[in-house]
Amino acid sequence: MTKLPPAPIKAALPCVPQWRRKASVISRTYEFPDFVVAMKFVNAVAKAAEKAWHHPDIDIRWNKVKLALTTHDAGGLTEKDFALAAKFDQLARS
Repeated sequence: MTKLPPAPIKAALPCVPQWRRKASVISRTYEFPDFVVAMKFVNAVAKAAEKAWHHPDIDIRWNKVKLALTTHDAGGLTEKDFALAAKFDQLARS
């Protein structure tokens, strides 16, 4: 994967509107009714991440799950980060 230049990053951000960019990372915090539901989401995220062979940083706080994505090998954000962010949003709605 190739690191995206600023213009494509700016164009991709509206496709994942609840994700925030800070430098070369996009992140989002999801909130769930309780710990059990949050953990089910984390397990679904893990499965999708393994399938994509692209793994987010995950921070779990009882009913909140923060995911952060960047492509370390490329040195920044790539199309893979935005595709996986959209997939995680889909999983959260399931």
